[in-house]
Amino acid sequence: MGNQTPNHQDFIYLEIPRKAMTARGIMSALACLFTFLTLWALDIIFESVTAGDMESLWMSTGTFLVGIWTTVFAFRVDLCPPRDEPIRFNRIREKIYAYNFKYRWWNPFEKWQVVPVSYGWSQVRAERWSQTASLNGGLIFKWGVMLSIVEPGTNRVIDRFHLSTMGADEHLWAYICTYMQQGPGALPPPGPPKDHNDVLWCEFALRLAPSVAWPADMDQESTTAP
Repeated sequence: MGNQTPNHQDFIYLEIPRKAMTARGIMSALACLFTFLTLWALDIIFESVTAGDMESLWMSTGTFLVGIWTTVFAFRVDLCPPRDEPIRFNRIREKIYAYNFKYRWWNPFEKWQVVPVSYGWSQVRAERWSQTASLNGGLIFKWGVMLSIVEPGTNRVIDRFHLSTMGADEHLWAYICTYMQQGPGALPPPGPPKDHNDVLWCEFALRLAPSVAWPADMDQESTTAP
């Protein structure tokens, strides 16, 4: 399963961790730099108004607005996602439960929130994806597995969310399918589980991020048999 050791695995349910970002804290550091840029642009605005320099005023106002958007986005994208976005697979109930964080990158001023969802196992389809992008003459290659949820009895997709990004990909999906179809006895023992709310003192962004808190009824249902 690569670096996605289960948070929990027993006869009833399997919980897989997901990371919003591979490294937390980088965007917050960049946000601090953008804050200085924004304050510098604000100072230029005041000077331009005093001097009546309209060209500098328009340029500095544009820089100020971009700086505000970038600063807010960088802070929020680093600190607002929860410490983990786990998915639970309950083999007895034949259902999955996903702790999904929803946000729109182009609007960092709206409310970003966790939207837990639950679907039947028979509705789940796995899609492997890959993407290549060019940056400064080099190539960036990304890949992952997306879970698509179809409407019962049809192939119409009603929801999509990531299972893994830059991780074990199809090996993780094969592990999950084996667990759901044959149980934990058909799998090699997993590594030691990690509590997603247990973070190191030096992981400042994660320490400021919200803890994982399932809704009480979903938490009860997803971890028990009928």
